[in-house]
Amino acid sequence: MEAEQFDFSVVFPNIAAQLRSVLGNLHLAAAQLAPAIRREGDPALDSTASLLDQSYYRLLRLVNNLTAAGELGQDAPLPVRDRDLTETVRAVCAGAQGLFALKKVQLEFRSAADCHTCAFHQPSIELLLYQLLSNALKFTPAGGAVTVELKFINRWVRLSVSDTGCGIQEDQIPFLFDRYLHDDAMAPQPHGLGLGLPICQHIAERHGGTMIAESRPGQGSRFTLSLPDRRCGTADVSDVKFDYNGGFNPLLLALADALPPQAFSQRHLD
Repeated sequence: MEAEQFDFSVVFPNIAAQLRSVLGNLHLAAAQLAPAIRREGDPALDSTASLLDQSYYRLLRLVNNLTAAGELGQDAPLPVRDRDLTETVRAVCAGAQGLFALKKVQLEFRSAADCHTCAFHQPSIELLLYQLLSNALKFTPAGGAVTVELKFINRWVRLSVSDTGCGIQEDQIPFLFDRYLHDDAMAPQPHGLGLGLPICQHIAERHGGTMIAESRPGQGSRFTLSLPDRRCGTADVSDVKFDYNGGFNPLLLALADALPPQAFSQRHLD
């Protein structure tokens, strides 16, 4: 299937809209059957409801990816603002560390600078980082490690996510960023539809950057985003962050495919 024969901007968002409506009704019904106050006092009920919430979050994550994939055909630059990239990446990693610990996987953040201001579209970079963290956690076994690193080299920003997981077969590397277009390259669970990495690549390209993948079977993987290290002259001065996740925990939503059911107990949802 060729990309130009498939109108992503119409098909994916329409599918997402239909699914989102049904999911909303299912979540409302589940919340009425197992309200938070009852779950807090009933471990058995909380355990059962956690499975429902995990399934709901996974489906909602898929719907959000379908919505984001609707923009794969667009090539206009994203509306960037000058802000501290180190702070943005550090905040995502700090929030995710507790969830990584549930799978006994260490998450470490390293940066060549304590702060670094450059032009980027914060919601898109956060989405990209969530996608890469989800993949790394999904394929890294207990006792392993995931490292997020920021470097600033020759007027380029390098944001990498590396893991000590199972790695990727060499014959799959060429299809990582467009696997959803190749019927013969589609992989079974837990690989999903293959939309996450194309979304990441598209975000990179709309920043004027690139995405590359490096991996060896049994030795882990590393994905690196390269962005121009520049400023646009327009600072983001708002302290109020728009909620893109409908009130749901953005980290639980982003990592839903990789987390164990206990991550969706009531204490994590609150």
